[in-house]
Amino acid sequence: MKSVVREKVRFESRGESCVGWHYPGTNGACLVMAGGFAVTKEPGTDRFAHRFAEAGFSVVAFDYRHLGESDGTPRQVVRLREQLQDWRAALGFAAELPEVDPSRIAVWGFSVSGGHVVELAAADPRVAAAIAQTPNVDGPAATRNAAHFTTPKALLGLTWLGLVDAVGGVLGRPPRLVPLVGEPGTVALLSTPDALADTTAALDPEGRYSDWLPAVAARSTLAVGFHRSSRRAPDVRCPLLVVVADNDRTALAEPAAAMTCVTPHGELVRVPGGHYAPFLDQHEQVVAAEVEFLRRHLVS
Repeated sequence: MKSVVREKVRFESRGESCVGWHYPGTNGACLVMAGGFAVTKEPGTDRFAHRFAEAGFSVVAFDYRHLGESDGTPRQVVRLREQLQDWRAALGFAAELPEVDPSRIAVWGFSVSGGHVVELAAADPRVAAAIAQTPNVDGPAATRNAAHFTTPKALLGLTWLGLVDAVGGVLGRPPRLVPLVGEPGTVALLSTPDALADTTAALDPEGRYSDWLPAVAARSTLAVGFHRSSRRAPDVRCPLLVVVADNDRTALAEPAAAMTCVTPHGELVRVPGGHYAPFLDQHEQVVAAEVEFLRRHLVS
């Protein structure tokens, strides 16, 4: 990655502080970004944020509360409703940046955050364009698929640990963490082939992000399996670019591709590979498509 200028920033979300990187741009448009599920801003956005900044866009890439450098206790707890609140706070912060035209703000997310992007584009009029990259928009379908790549004992263990952790949370006990990725038969969020093969190679190939903890509170795994962001697709009124990887075994390509068909201004880009293909061998193709989309809808 080429060197680009960025500065650490903070903004408030429901009385707590979110921390992000601000890349000042030159064309008046801005992209708000976040990593997927429990992935922090550096491994989740750096490669793409640098490229968007080089193309002239301002960028705000932030950590959700309870993760990374942002405030919030207990740590490593993911609540989808709170993450959407953090997005709205980030949009408000971006709109106040001196170089940004508030009418030209886009959002970018991948995996679970790609699903958030769909919901934001449907509900928040401040979103002028949106990019959902290998998004998880159908939690039940993704969960059923993930079950094929582990054992019934491991699934039962994950569910049981999630329930125990949820009760512990009510009682004020610290979270019980599970790894984001684990071998089939172990208690982990994912054991899908592309997650096992590519998570580290895609998100931290050089071991630079040692502060990122690739684990999540077990209680956080319960809700994501029931959440379907695709239900909001018909309500999206801004341009939405959906990037799917044909062999995605983690978030699944087909629900996202089908969602694009019912989105009024949906655009679809398909690439070969698994969930992290846009970070790996398909990176240049995906970045080029995303920059072209942003220029067409925010700059031209």
